[in-house]
Amino acid sequence: MCCHLAYIGPPRPLAELISGTPHSLYEQAWTPTVNADGFGIGWYPANDGAPPVRYRRSLPIWADANLPGLAATIRSGAVLAAVRSATPGNSYEESAVAPYTLGHWLFSHNGRVDDWELLPEDMGEPLSAAELLDAEARCDTALLWIMAVRRLTDGAPAGEALADLVRQTAGARPTARLNLLLTDGHAIAATRHNGTLWYLPAHDAITVATAPTSDDDGWREVPDPSLLLATERTTEIEPL
Repeated sequence: MCCHLAYIGPPRPLAELISGTPHSLYEQAWTPTVNADGFGIGWYPANDGAPPVRYRRSLPIWADANLPGLAATIRSGAVLAAVRSATPGNSYEESAVAPYTLGHWLFSHNGRVDDWELLPEDMGEPLSAAELLDAEARCDTALLWIMAVRRLTDGAPAGEALADLVRQTAGARPTARLNLLLTDGHAIAATRHNGTLWYLPAHDAITVATAPTSDDDGWREVPDPSLLLATERTTEIEPL
């Protein structure tokens, strides 16, 4: 089981968000489950309108000697990060590590889809040759991202795109775990389906995560199944 988080608010060092608290994403890489098959961090530079930047590795987050220095010096007001536990049938390369990106979007999937290679046909959404060639990795997350991109480029709002993807995927794979995170640097859309999801609202910030990443008593659990839509100052939860 992977773990991920998204943050929008005043600029903060990546270290504060990733490793600077009890139960941080860094700590969740080894407890309560082991997520040692890579990690990724995506953040938005200070100049508004610039595309997000990614740092991804296929090694455990605790084994990267470069990360502490980078995370201590890089600041951002919008971040999406993930630690990965690859499941059988999914590739282990760095390209399979979230976040995935296209334009101003960052995307992550915490969960599992069995027989994911057959999913597009079973959903009645076969992939084109161009989409297959564009797939960044051979794994369920990369496939879900292709199908999310379809919806986004067709003009669907972020929440609608994720909700439709989860409903359609769950219809074909009822046991799938579909906990998705998507941000454009200004808002967060997230789903909980057969997994866990929490959020921590503040007066000018929002953090969404697989599990609480601090001892703050303001964490709230998102019901299963639900869609969460959040900005720095607003949070909406809708049943899926």
